[in-house]
Amino acid sequence: MHKAVFLDRDGIINIDKTYLYKIKDFEFCDGVFETLRHFQDMGYALFIVTNQSGIGRGYYSEKDFENLTTWMLKELKKESIEIKKVYHCPHVPKANCDCRKPKPHMLNLAIKEFEILPKKSWMIGDKPSDIFAGINAGISNTVFVNNSTCEDAKYNVKSILDTIDIIKN
Repeated sequence: MHKAVFLDRDGIINIDKTYLYKIKDFEFCDGVFETLRHFQDMGYALFIVTNQSGIGRGYYSEKDFENLTTWMLKELKKESIEIKKVYHCPHVPKANCDCRKPKPHMLNLAIKEFEILPKKSWMIGDKPSDIFAGINAGISNTVFVNNSTCEDAKYNVKSILDTIDIIKN
């Protein structure tokens, strides 16, 4: 069994720009490379779990999302960072699907597929739905990265870099 860090994409990996799908608009968040390398060095497998309702709304296609994801993963690889897998929900909120956060389906898939120990893992996100997805998957170690706070998160920080001081083992 393995330990993992689950990360939301928009607002955690990259600056959140509404319905982002173009490479030219993608900007990595400050400190994300250093932080992800820190997690890897501590033996955590890294996963991205992201709601992408822009697909369901018709703003961009699955292919657009795949192209951006492939580019992002290559850029992370250049920084010696390996994301084990990216899981995404393409549905709009009103679809009431099983995969959209705060439901835990994406995390549960990774937990099963990669034999992840939820109790030794972390969920990092910038929206309460990210935190609830982690909790709903049995991950009590949650970090809310935002200028506001989420009372349900175990930790609240302002920057992804601040998680280095929290996630030590």
